[in-house]
Amino acid sequence: MTLSFIDLTIIAVYFAAIGAIGIYVSRGQKTAESYFVASRSIPMWAVAFTLMATIISTGTIVGHPGTAYQKGLVLLIPHLTVPLVLLVVSRVVVPFYRRVVRMSAYEYIGERFGLGGRFYTSFGFLADRIFDLGVTLLTTALAVNVLTGWDLVPVILVVGLFTILYTMVGGVTAVVWTDVVQGIVLMVGGLFILGRLMFAPEAGPAFAVVGETYRQGKLTLGTGGLSWDLLFAKENHTMWLFILAYAVQWTRRYSTDQHMVQRYLVAKDDKAASRAAFLSAVVCVPIFALFMFCGACLNGFFTLSHMPPPPMPDSVMPYFLAHYMPVGLLGVVVAAILAAAMSTVSADLSSVATVLTTDYYRRFVPQASDRAQVTCGRVMVVVGGALTIIVAWLLLPKDDSAPLMERVVTIASILAGGTLGLFCLGFFSRTATRRGCYVGMAVCLVYTAWAIFTQPGSRLLDLGRFNFPLNPLLIGVVGHFVLFGSGWIASRLLGGYRPADVERLTYWYRAAATNASR
Repeated sequence: MTLSFIDLTIIAVYFAAIGAIGIYVSRGQKTAESYFVASRSIPMWAVAFTLMATIISTGTIVGHPGTAYQKGLVLLIPHLTVPLVLLVVSRVVVPFYRRVVRMSAYEYIGERFGLGGRFYTSFGFLADRIFDLGVTLLTTALAVNVLTGWDLVPVILVVGLFTILYTMVGGVTAVVWTDVVQGIVLMVGGLFILGRLMFAPEAGPAFAVVGETYRQGKLTLGTGGLSWDLLFAKENHTMWLFILAYAVQWTRRYSTDQHMVQRYLVAKDDKAASRAAFLSAVVCVPIFALFMFCGACLNGFFTLSHMPPPPMPDSVMPYFLAHYMPVGLLGVVVAAILAAAMSTVSADLSSVATVLTTDYYRRFVPQASDRAQVTCGRVMVVVGGALTIIVAWLLLPKDDSAPLMERVVTIASILAGGTLGLFCLGFFSRTATRRGCYVGMAVCLVYTAWAIFTQPGSRLLDLGRFNFPLNPLLIGVVGHFVLFGSGWIASRLLGGYRPADVERLTYWYRAAATNASR
């Protein structure tokens, strides 16, 4: 399909606006503080927008509708855990980070457990983010491929390189203000898609697609039965495992990942950062629900319209957009898809550059000037972007692939490497030691390798009754508990170094201070 001149013009205007913002804010990026955390000067509402835009990626527009089209609304309830997670994070975690760290979340682990812990968590974050960004570029390319017929690889290159460019030039300030524009475009595009589906003349009366989708059983939330056996199922058709996996994933992401912590640090004050964190979750939930609902309703649309469905379920949303969105509106929707991709990629590339500069470069070159740190940050944006493009190419789908977002949840939870467990070990335990932390990391790595190689469904090593027995979705979830438990036990049994001010580096310091102020 070839886009009309009007659609191409809308897309070109969007690109021009984003590029102009990046160039405009780049004028003030002279120090490391301004380049990486915007000199802690961003207002609350803008921080909320950038947090929302970081979470809402192309996977929300393409991947989630594809899963809903195949399995119904099985991912909706898990996403409703976001406000509950953010309620705790905004009140406890956000003020803690703003008190303890300067630029990187992993500075905290370095203070609490030393260099080994800092490298372990920062490297796990880098692997997770590069993988996730590859998914984002891939889902964007899938959408654009269906809309235009352009090959996947050139699309990945163009979107990736443009995002690298404005992120490299403008730093985190460019990321925040382009996220505001992209968030607005994303929400407007989603409402256009919903309106087109609800009032589709090809499907009969208004809202007819909803009734037909319900009759097909695609508005269900997955299997509701809760039993011990579901933990051992090779495939997941129940919402409970997704609830568990997503609750842990959201907690890890909002509590430990640099691309979130960095957003807390750019706010003007603690109260603004906490409010922005919770507000972003409140905004994310209806957007998640909107695109999942639209994906499920495409079953009703294709049935009632008697139109052929797409050859690949993962591409159902871009297929619908390419063939059934009117001129002009299609350009807005394509811009929304690009906005979702670029907001996520730019935010994550900025955080990747921050980690590589703060946790690695400054570690080995402690006397580096502000100018050298900013230069390093810009180089690291390019390096991270190049790796992201390579991952997207490696993830190109095959005909027998599982739904993309289902694969993403499993792989992302494994790449986490028990990071949430490590942060909890330092945050909640005064007695946790550096030696115990290292034992916990080693045990978690051994556990993860064993689980990956012996998991059901795609077993690479058969150890009989010693194979990993649980659903693969739980590999990463269990890893957090493995690291925390083994690290705590090893600390108690083996002892080891603890910082002299360990109380200040735990939750109990804040709790004691809060009680004293009452």
